[in-house]
Formats: sequence, structure tokens, C-alpha cells
Amino acid sequence: MKHKLPITIVLALLFLISHITGLFIIKEYLPKTLSTGEVVEKDLPLNIERPQIKKESAYIPIVFMILAATIVALVLIKFQLFNLWKFWFFVSIFLTLTIALSAFFNQIYAIVLSIILALLKLFKRNVIINNLVEVFIYGGLAAIFVPLFNLFSIIILLILISIYDFYSVFKSKHMIKLAKFQTKAKIFSGLSIPYKSQISKTKLESSTAILGGGDVGFTLFFSGVILRDFNFLSALVVSFTTMLSLLVLLFYGKKGKFYPAMPILSLGCFIGYLIIRFLI
Repeated sequence: MKHKLPITIVLALLFLISHITGLFIIKEYLPKTLSTGEVVEKDLPLNIERPQIKKESAYIPIVFMILAATIVALVLIKFQLFNLWKFWFFVSIFLTLTIALSAFFNQIYAIVLSIILALLKLFKRNVIINNLVEVFIYGGLAAIFVPLFNLFSIIILLILISIYDFYSVFKSKHMIKLAKFQTKAKIFSGLSIPYKSQISKTKLESSTAILGGGDVGFTLFFSGVILRDFNFLSALVVSFTTMLSLLVLLFYGKKGKFYPAMPILSLGCFIGYLIIRFLI
């Protein structure tokens, strides 16, 4: 087992909570048909516009965006540009949190809360604050990207991301470098649980169980597409089977080793889709 059982369970539950929270956020931004027959759609805050791309090929520009972000991150790592990393991190958190919180609050309140939470995540570095922010930001990110995909393109994206994740962990190993850089910078993009028993009194340290933000985000994209094309219950089924696949990885993984999570998580997404497609 990669981590102790209690930590494994908490990490899996945080993953599921992030998905459920994200689904509620996505739902708020999906088009709705009123009783009058009129279709209305909630705009993204801050005048954010979604990219104008074709749904069937949406995976292509997204893959290029991921590769570009990876190159930028590797440059920051090479030159140890911690302050620039923190600024990039702050902007990303602020934007995604504002989108997420605007699904529930007035936009002004959402902006103020986002600034406070982003600053706390950067400078307080308490594990509860870190995971609280993480639970919301993936929903904000998914609210932007889910409408861009159809079922075919999101499946292709997960397959490509899984291949990339495998290569970046086992071959190039740059994903490991990125994780270590984030630890050194004391800023981690993802869910994290310390090995200490008193979680509320512990700050993020190197001895933590972690799950990368991409592992949560990309699988939430898939669940979001299922939500849009099927219903909320179907999306929950997919999120649950994906969480089970995460548990399999954590149970059979070895302590101290890095694993690419996306291949097994993508499999969990596809199993969930088959269940809702043929059994529900």
C-alpha cells in the first residue's frame, strides 16, 4: 500500500468531494431551458470567454496548451524562479476560484473570497486551506472547458493525457521534477494529506500523500461531459468508479514511488461510462 489506510481513504474522499463540488459548479454554468422554452446560460465572471473551437477536435488545442504550460514550468524549474511561479499560481487560483464561487455567490463576493483564499493558500500553507481551495478550483476550470468537448473528444483527451502522464513519470521524469519543485517552493497544485495524525495542526511538508491537480481536473472534465449529455446521477456514477480506480492505485502502489495516475483514472472513467451506457 502506498500510504496508510486512513490517509488513503481521506485522499480518495477528497477526490470524490472535489468531483461532486465540481459537478454542482458545472451544472450552474450549463444552458437551462425555462418553462417558457427560452434557453439561458450563465456567463463566466470577469468577462472570461471560452475558446471558440470545434467540439470534435477540442482535444488538439488543449493538448498544445498542456505542452506549452509544461515548457513554461520546466523553464521556471531550471532557473528556480520561485516568485514568478507563485505569481502564476496566484493568478490561476484567483481566476478558477472566482468562476467556482460565482456559481453560488454574487460576483463581487466571489472575487473578494477568491483573493483571500488565494493569498492564504500561498502564504498560510495550512493543509486544510490548501485542500479547501483545491476542492473548488477544479470546478471553476471545468466550467470553462467542459462545454468545449463532446464525448469523443474528451475520451481522446484522456487517452492522450494518460500516455503523456506515463511518459512524463517513467521516461522523461519531468513530472517528478515538477512535483519536487512545487514542494521546494512550498506550493503544490493538487490534493495533499500529511502523514501526521493531527491534520488541523499540520502544515504542508515533504512527507505528504499527494494527488496532482491534473488527475482531479481532467477526470472531472469527463464527468462534466457526462453530466451535460446524460444527467447528474450518471456523472456521479462516473466520478465514483473513478474514485474506486484511485483506491486500486493507492492500495497496490508502493510507498516512496511515483506513479502516473491518469492511465488508471481514465480507465475508471471509461468503466463508469460503460455502466451508465448499458446498465442504467
